[in-house]
Amino acid sequence: MSDEIYFSIKEAAEILGVTPLTLRNWDKSGKFPANRHPMNNYRVYKRSALVKIIEDIETNTSKSNAEKRIRKLSIKHLQD
Repeated sequence: MSDEIYFSIKEAAEILGVTPLTLRNWDKSGKFPANRHPMNNYRVYKRSALVKIIEDIETNTSKSNAEKRIRKLSIKHLQD
């Protein structure tokens, strides 16, 4: 069994500073796909995926995969 931590769509949206609708749209378009909970099929997001997109944005690498996925959307995340 994996030790990965999963967040609900609401929690992930709050961490990234976007709305749950934005995450649904990103999932549908393939820009930032969600995992699905096996019991209820709700969207869930791995902690590692959220960390990666935040790191990609903060390091401001030229046209990284994360930047391409978000298409110049301004993203803010909560500080620990």
